[in-house]
Parts: sequence; C-alpha cells; structure tokens
Amino acid sequence: MQASNPSLVADALVEARRSHSPVDALPLADHVGGAASAYRVQALVASQLAGGSEFARHWKSGGPSRTAEATHAPLPAAGVWASPAQAGDWPFNIRLIEAEIALRIKGDVRPAQAAALTHAAAPQLVDAMTVSIEVVDSRWLQGVAAPALLKLADLQSHGALVLGDWVPFAPRNWSAQTCSVVIGSAAAHAFRGTHSMADPAWVLPAWLRHATRDGATVPAGTVVTTGTWCGMLTAAAGDLVTARFEGIGEASVQL
Repeated sequence: MQASNPSLVADALVEARRSHSPVDALPLADHVGGAASAYRVQALVASQLAGGSEFARHWKSGGPSRTAEATHAPLPAAGVWASPAQAGDWPFNIRLIEAEIALRIKGDVRPAQAAALTHAAAPQLVDAMTVSIEVVDSRWLQGVAAPALLKLADLQSHGALVLGDWVPFAPRNWSAQTCSVVIGSAAAHAFRGTHSMADPAWVLPAWLRHATRDGATVPAGTVVTTGTWCGMLTAAAGDLVTARFEGIGEASVQL
C-alpha cells in the first residue's frame, strides 16, 4: 500500500481551483490516510490560496448528530460575501444550497480555554449571529459522491459563503426555529427545528479545540457557520437563492 501524500492531493485541489476544472478523486484516495491527513491537505490548500499562513477568519463546522464526530474547514476569504450577494462569474462545478446560522466569536480564544470549554459555557463566547448560505461545491469529478476523506480535504466541499446582517446572539428555542429557502421560481422549502445538533452553538467546543490544536489563538471576530437546516438543495446558474430564519434575518445570493 502506497504511503499517503497530502501535498500531492493539495496540489491537485489548488490546480482544480485555478483551472476551474474538477479532477478525478479516485487515483488520489490512498494519499489521504485519515482525518489528520485530510486536515493537513486543508492547511496546505488554504496556505496556497491565501499566499501565507494567516489564521482563517471564517470556518465551517458541523456533523450529522451530537454523537458523531464533527468536521471542520477554514474558508478562503475570497469566497465570503455579504448579503445580498452576486456570484457573478465565480466558478462553480456544482451548486448545492445549505441554509445555516453563523456565529461570531467575541473575544480571543486560546488553546487552554478551548480545551476546557463545555457545551454549557460555549454560548458565552458568542456575541452575534446571522443567517448564512453556504454554496456547496466540489473540486472532484465525483462531486459529493467522492470519498469522505477527500471531501474533507477539499475544505469539506465548500464553494462560497454568504452572510446576512449580524444580530445580537441570545439563546433560543432552536427546536421551534423556522427556516425557509427559496431557489429561483420554485416554491419555498420550509423547515422547523431541523439543525442536526439541535443547537448551532453545539459545534463550538469541537471546532475551537480543532482550530487551536497546533497552538493557535482564534481571534476575536472569527466566524463559524454551523451546519445545514435544509440538507443540500439543488440550485443552478441564474437562480436567486434566499434563506430566511424567523426572528433572526435573511441572506440571499444571485447565482
């Protein structure tokens, strides 16, 4: 069995981004030997895209349930847009829509603080929240059917992030929270209490421990988007996408 080679995978992903052409995931599957290797690819890709090692100020984090292991990815600044957003000629291979709540950290979080953080205390670190839309994309020919570790390596299939207006963060009855998503001329999709972890702030301890695992401090103002309320909905070029969360706000992007 060949040894894993995260650099080879990272180079393929960066070239796919620069050429706007997806690449075949299967020949590279053995070069990502586990989650640590996938996160190494993420770091290499992020460094090449940013031209350095600056700490990412936007992240995605989430998982299918509270008991499953959450996954995380730093997001390139160039693909983070304020709502209402215009995608313009931004290159997408696919366009899948996730309606989410993003949280903003109010103070620096150091490794020791992250290591000791409990789910009960985590909301105290947040000063604001907003509606977000993540456009899911893939640099792999297989798209979201690519092997899980290669999707994780590909910044967890991130394409772009749209952020609405920030409002003060306060605990809510998330089980009663409603969300609607309108894509193009189709009827609205409606959801209620459908966050996989039943609370967007649930991701914070795992994400902050991940983000500080190499001794980094998460700076005040860092944003994390926390997982979909709507699954992944299909959109196409030319569609206007609007996500609304009752009592919080909305975000929109013209694809």
